[in-house]
Amino acid sequence: MRRSFLALILFITITASAQQSDKIVAYINQYRIIAVEEMQRTGVPAAIKLAQAILESSAGDGELCKRSNNHFGIKCKTGYTGPYVLYDDDRPRERFVKYEHPESSFRDHSDFLKNRDRYAFLFRLDPTDYKAWAYGLKQAGYATNPQYPQLIIGLIERYNLEEYTLIALGKKEMPEDMKALMAAEKEELTPPQPAKLYPSGDFMINQTKVIFARKGTDYAAIAQQYNVPVARLYLYNDLPENQPPRKDALVFLQLKRTEGQKALHEVAAGETLHDIAQEEGIRLESLLKYNNLTKFASPAIGAKLYLQDMSAEKNSVAHN
Repeated sequence: MRRSFLALILFITITASAQQSDKIVAYINQYRIIAVEEMQRTGVPAAIKLAQAILESSAGDGELCKRSNNHFGIKCKTGYTGPYVLYDDDRPRERFVKYEHPESSFRDHSDFLKNRDRYAFLFRLDPTDYKAWAYGLKQAGYATNPQYPQLIIGLIERYNLEEYTLIALGKKEMPEDMKALMAAEKEELTPPQPAKLYPSGDFMINQTKVIFARKGTDYAAIAQQYNVPVARLYLYNDLPENQPPRKDALVFLQLKRTEGQKALHEVAAGETLHDIAQEEGIRLESLLKYNNLTKFASPAIGAKLYLQDMSAEKNSVAHN
């Protein structure tokens, strides 16, 4: 794409500038979460997505990006009837998709790669092999700039973007600031759910003793009242130590079971994997194992998750 060549000229001109570097870092921080989420949804490596976005949008400063929220230079395809902008690229006044939000552009980029046959071979590559992905994108015709792979690789290595691929794969711990941002976003986007009524005192879920605690409840007080070591409370509830409930929550007083009472759980709006594990009285590690998920995954509304080990049928149901 000619835009990539123009971006290269801009990149070379200002790459030594600390101000530009700071701008790119800010751009990465702004879109790293959706890059990780999209990798977990579609398999497009987060490092590749971020590098392409930086290059194609000039870190959000490109004219096309500003006019259309199009961070990847996605052009209108045959049959497209949605909003668009005209922009000079390989040819004058080409039609580019216009998005209402930048996040829509990031999702469409994933689907663009995932759903086109010419990119299918990329998804057979090791997702951590960003060099193979960079050269593969050029081979598949994503860009006309002969230096496109080197530009992508250079951005990944300079800004350590590979760490976001590893985070998406569950091979690296997510930074605390990123966790906090994800939690805040999820809370902001989660529609209020009807309050569930639980008995006062302790009761049973999946043959395991549990109580319902209000937001901010002191685990030390629970531990003292029910004669359970406080460290075990965190263990039983799949939580890091010293993290009291940030919302009204179930608190298990015994180690949860490895399987649920029923075979499947249908994901409701706003539910996290941790919420599901608590609601069903199943260990989080078991839920992740049965569904081949990382703890950072965000299950889609309506997805059916296994609560029991049903390996023979796993691929046909778990992610419908």
